[in-house]
This record gives sequence, C-alpha cells and structure tokens, in this order.
Amino acid sequence: MYLKHLSLTNFRNFARLDIDVPRRAVVLVGSNAQGKTSLLEAIYFLAAFTSFQTHTDRQLVNFAVAHENPAVARIVAEYERGHKKHRLEVRIIIEAVGPLGQRARKEVLLDGVKRSANEVIGQFNAALFIPQMAQVLEGAPEDRRRYLNLVLAQVIPGYAKALSDYQQALTQRNALLKQLAERGGDPNQLDYWDQSLAQVGAQLIFWRIQSIQELERLAARSHLHLTRGKEVLRLAYDPAYDPLPRPAGQFALRLDVPLDRSALDLDAITRGLTAALKKLRPEEVNRGVTTIGPHRDDLRFLSNGVDLGDFGSRGQVRTTLLALKLAEVEWMKARTGEWPVILLDEVMAELDAERRADLMEALAGSEQSLLTTTDSRLFPAEFLAASSLWRVQAGNILPPESLSAE
Repeated sequence: MYLKHLSLTNFRNFARLDIDVPRRAVVLVGSNAQGKTSLLEAIYFLAAFTSFQTHTDRQLVNFAVAHENPAVARIVAEYERGHKKHRLEVRIIIEAVGPLGQRARKEVLLDGVKRSANEVIGQFNAALFIPQMAQVLEGAPEDRRRYLNLVLAQVIPGYAKALSDYQQALTQRNALLKQLAERGGDPNQLDYWDQSLAQVGAQLIFWRIQSIQELERLAARSHLHLTRGKEVLRLAYDPAYDPLPRPAGQFALRLDVPLDRSALDLDAITRGLTAALKKLRPEEVNRGVTTIGPHRDDLRFLSNGVDLGDFGSRGQVRTTLLALKLAEVEWMKARTGEWPVILLDEVMAELDAERRADLMEALAGSEQSLLTTTDSRLFPAEFLAASSLWRVQAGNILPPESLSAE
C-alpha cells in the first residue's frame, strides 16, 4: 500500500497543498515550525482519525479560517492498496453551537461515499515513530492503552467499533453506579450493563491477548538484533481482569514470569468477566465507578526481567521503541498483506550511528516512508540518493533545487 497524492486545505499551517508522493522514501527537510510534523500528522490522521499531537480536533484547523462558521480543514488522499486505487477524504468541521459555543466534528468519505470513521479505519494504514513515544514506556497506563488501541484498530476489523461500544456501555454503567451510590435503588438494574460491558470487553481482551503475543514475538527478535544479543525483550500484558485462572491461595501480585493466555477462548473470557463484575458489584456501587475491565489494562516492557518503564535507561528506552515500531510495521504487513506508510518524525537525531544504520536497513524493505529532519546530513549519502528530498518552509513544499543551500 502506498500514498500517491495528498491534498491539504486549511490543515494546520497548510492553507493549500497539492502534491504527488513518490513510492519510496521521502525526506522532509526544514527548520522547526515550518510544517514537517504537520504533514506527517495529516497522513496519520487518515489512518487513525485522531492526531498524535492533540486530543482536540479544532486545533487542526488553520487559524486563518478559525473565525469562519463553519471553519473546515480537509485532507484528501489518493492511494493504492491491493492494486486498487482509492480516494479517502476527511473533513474537520468547526461550527457554532448556540451564542458562544463551538463543536468539532469529522466527515469521512471513502471513494466518494460518506462513512463513519469506525467503518473506514484500517483502509489506510500508517506506522508512526516520534520521539514523544517514550511515553508509551515511561508514561501512564492510559498512554500505553492509547498506543495499543491505535495500532490494533488499524489492523483488526471491528476493533474500533467494539472499543466505541465499550466506552458507551462503560459511561452508562458508571452513571448508574453513581446514581445507586448517591440515591440508592435496586442493584439488579446493573444486569443489562454488566452483560453489555462483559460481552464487548471480553472481545477487546481476546484481541489484545492475541495481538500482544504476536507483537512480542516480532519485537523480541528485533530487540535481540538491536542489542547484539545482549538483552531479551518481553511484552507483559496486565489485564485489569485476568481471565487466566489463578491457583487457589495465590496472591494477586504482579509477577515477572511469562503467562500464556493464548488458549483462552472468547466465551470463557466473557463468562469470567461477567462473574467478576457481579462479584465486585457491592464495592463498585459504594465507589460509584467500574473498577475492572479493559479500560484499566496495562502493558509493560521488560528487558532481561527489568521493567523499562521504571528502571530503563534512555538508551534502552530508545532501543525498545525502535524494536517495537519495527515489529509494528512487520505485524501490519503480516496481518493485512500490505506495507503501512511509515512516518518518522526527527527520529534520526534521537538515535546513535549504530541504531541509524539498523533503521535504514529496515526501511530499505518497506514500500513507502516519510521522514522529517532539520539536518539531512544525519542520513547516509546512499539513502538520500535513493530518496526524494522535499524542503518544507512556512507551510509550503519547495522544489528540490532549494536544498542546494543545505
């Protein structure tokens, strides 16, 4: 799969951009705050329908048109997947609500037909590597869950819809729990939401078990190569509800031993989560919140048994992230049969010479990649010779000859 043409209208600092994208590596060169990252952000938005820089879509609309009602930003891509050409358009619309309010909404069109984002996600795939992704290892559990959700939604049909359904059921159940805590009432009212939450929650857990195991196998192999055989990486899935039966009398402690949950089937997970919600009902009514389920899952990264989120050095974190992203690309290719578009934002400056060489070697096998940099000298000459170089300046793509001053 590869991107053929990209058009931006009023997206970030791009008032207007129409450009053909070559089917190879593209190096975006320019000073800071010129639009390099915004270009990657627009492409990633086509894959995930969310930004990697902000949780607020209204920030994506060019400030020059923000006063208009409605204010609209457009991303239009022509791409080829499985030898078929497609056109994907996303409109981000900011419109007035009442005298002072505003709301942001998205419209998504695939091949000219308006669809929901949950229906279209996975039609265009992109793998993103940015320096801020250290938060996946070092940040809070919600950072890791968000990463996991964004990757799995692109590859597993129905994952995004299931996640949306789960959030809706969770919101309704929490509202009822809060009402029961404050006003009392019949706790059996929770039966319907317990069933809804367990059914879709079990599906999410089942998919996460399978996917994390597959990603771990690929990431561990890359990590072993990157560390020259010195470190063994493990991805430890910590579900808030663990469907793996625990031996009688065993304490519920976090253990650093591998657990194989791959043999668990969906029905068993559903029954177990339903029973767990029932058992915890009195406590959750008192607290007014749902305390168990995939919304509280976590994912840990261990190297030679050491939790990198707590004790990893900066070099170990960078190496693990590189291994994880290489695994993600390989996993997407294996699952979908198509290469994702690879997006790397100022990654070369974060890596030492040895890791840069490893990354360049990995990129050589991909179909299309876009990389940003403030200094093209960070790239090997042979890589630049085989790539397209674009200068990004003030929201514009300038012709290649403008790079002669570099």
